[in-house]
Amino acid sequence: MSTPPMQQPYASASLYVGDLAEDVTEGQLFDLFKNTGPVASIRVCRDAVTRRSLGYAYVNFHNAADAGRAIEQYNFQPINGKPCRIMWSQRDPAKRKSGTGNIFIKNLDKTINNASLSDTFSAFGNILSCKVETDHNGVSKGFGYVHYQTQEEADQAIAKVNGMMIAEKIVFVGPFQPKKARGVDTTTSFTNLYVKNLDVSVTNEKLAEVFGQYGKVTSCAVITNEVNESKQFGFVNYEKHEEAQAAIENETILNGKKIFVGRAQKRNERDEVLRQQRSEQMQKYQGTNVYVKNLDDTIDEEKLKQEFSRFGSIQSAKIMVDEKGNSRGFGFVWFNNPEDASRAITDMNGVLFGSKPLYASLAQRKEVRRAQLVALHQQKVNMMQMNLGMMNMRGGPGMFPPGGPGFFPQQMGAPRMPYPPQMIPRQRGFTPGQANGQSNGQVPRGNGPHPGQNGTNVGQRGNRGRGPAVNQGGRGGRSQNAQGQINKSFKYTSTARNQPEQEIAGANPEAMKQAAGELLFSLIVKTQPALAGKITGMLLAAHEVNELHDIANTPARLDGLVAEAVTLLDESSTVDPAVSN
Repeated sequence: MSTPPMQQPYASASLYVGDLAEDVTEGQLFDLFKNTGPVASIRVCRDAVTRRSLGYAYVNFHNAADAGRAIEQYNFQPINGKPCRIMWSQRDPAKRKSGTGNIFIKNLDKTINNASLSDTFSAFGNILSCKVETDHNGVSKGFGYVHYQTQEEADQAIAKVNGMMIAEKIVFVGPFQPKKARGVDTTTSFTNLYVKNLDVSVTNEKLAEVFGQYGKVTSCAVITNEVNESKQFGFVNYEKHEEAQAAIENETILNGKKIFVGRAQKRNERDEVLRQQRSEQMQKYQGTNVYVKNLDDTIDEEKLKQEFSRFGSIQSAKIMVDEKGNSRGFGFVWFNNPEDASRAITDMNGVLFGSKPLYASLAQRKEVRRAQLVALHQQKVNMMQMNLGMMNMRGGPGMFPPGGPGFFPQQMGAPRMPYPPQMIPRQRGFTPGQANGQSNGQVPRGNGPHPGQNGTNVGQRGNRGRGPAVNQGGRGGRSQNAQGQINKSFKYTSTARNQPEQEIAGANPEAMKQAAGELLFSLIVKTQPALAGKITGMLLAAHEVNELHDIANTPARLDGLVAEAVTLLDESSTVDPAVSN
C-alpha cells in the first residue's frame, strides 16, 4: 500500500527503514531501492557482539528526489514477509524529542496497522513517521503515534479525529507528551478514591452503602483474586470532587475496622512518591547507617548490636540471611547520629570479630554501589588485558611466566599484601604498626622465621650458592622456609575440590601468593590445560591474596573468571572479519 507523496523536510537524502525482519541483508535492500535511483550506501544496524540485526537500517541516496520516491513506492511494503516502515532520517535528537507535530492516538482497533493508520491521518498533512505499538508477537497494543511535518497539521488532525470512530471504535487523539511530562498527576479535582484495610467480608454493595453517606457514588469495586477472594482493598468513584474530599477527611469504620481512604494514584505517580520518600529518608539519616561484612557465622544480631552499642545509641542492627535463615556474612548497624557511626567505623574496621577481620564502612545507595562495582570491574579487566599483553611477549599459549608455574614476577603488578589495607587483621585499640610492639608500620608476621633469615630465600629458583637447596625436583625449587610459610598460610579441607582454607596469622605475602598460584593452576588445568598458565597469571595479577582464596573456594566464581579470561585470550589472538557497512 502506497502513501501520498511526501515533501523532503531535510537537506539530506537519508532514509530510516524500520520494522525489518532479522534476516534482511544489505544486498536485499540494495536490490529493492536501486529501482528508484542511484544508492550511495546501505547499512543494516547490528548488535556489536552477536552481529544480529537490530531490525532497522539506513539507506542513503545521492539526491533527495530519489529518496522521496522510495518512500512513496516502498513504505509499508513487505520485505521477507514483514512490512517495513520508512521515514526520513533525522539525526538531530533535539528535533526528534521536541514533540513538535507529534500526536498520540489510543483506543485503536486491533486491526489497525501502520499502513491503515497512515492512510487515515495523511489527509491532514505531510506525515514524517507513523507507528502502531505492538507486543513481541506483533499484536497491536491499541495505541500509536503520527508525526507531522508541522504543528499546524498536527493540531488539525487532533481537531478533526479526536472522538471520532475508526473501525467501530471511538478513538482519542491528542498532543504527544514525553514520559516525564506524563509523570505525576497533580490534579486537584479528583473523584476516584483508593481504600484499603477492608475486612474480607466486605462486598461491592456494602462498600457503596458506607461511602454513599458522603455523596453520590458512580462506581465502586472490591478487588478480588482469581478465586474471587477479597484482596482487602478497592476503589470508590464519586460524581463530584467535593464528595470525594469529604470521604477522605471523615474517619470511616467498616465492619469494626478503621480503613484507609486516599486519592487513587497512577502507578508512575506512586513510584515517584516512594522515590521521594526514600530520598528524604536517606538525606535525613545520611551518615548514620554502617555497613559491615565478613561476619563470622557465629555472629548473630544480638552480638552485633552488643559489640557496636559501646559507640553510641543504636536504632537497629540487622544481619542479612538467605532463604534458609543462614547468615550471608554482612549486615547493617543504624546509629542515631553520624558521630557515633563514624567512631564505630574507625575503631571496628579491620578488627577481629569472632574469627574474621571485620570490614565496616558507611552504607551506600544501590546505584552508588553499582557504579563503583562497574568501575572496579573495568579496572580489573584493563589490568588483565595489560598483563595478557606482557605474557604474550614472554611466551606462547599455555606457557607460564619465566620461573615455572609457581613463580609470578612482582613486575606483573601482583599485589604485595594478603589483605586490602582496610582488611588487615588487627587487635582492638592497636594500629597495624603497633601490633607486637612494632612501631615501624610493618604488619606483624608471627613468630616463625622470616624470609631472608639464615641465608634462606623465598621463591629461590635453584641452588645459587646462598644455602643448601632442598626439594630441587619441585616447582621452582622452593626452600624449606618458603614451604613452611605456605603451610602456615593454607591448610587443606575435605571440600569437593580440595580448596584451601586460609589462616590469617603469620603468613608471608609472597609465599601465600605462591601457594595461591599453584592451587589455582591445579584447578584451572583440569578444564583449560592449554591456557591454565596464562589464566592463572591473569588472576594473580588482578586479585589480592584474600580474593584468590575466595575464588579457589567458590567453583562458580572461578569458572566465571576462567571463562572471562578465555574470552580475552581469544579476542587477543583473533581478528574479527570485516563487516559491510
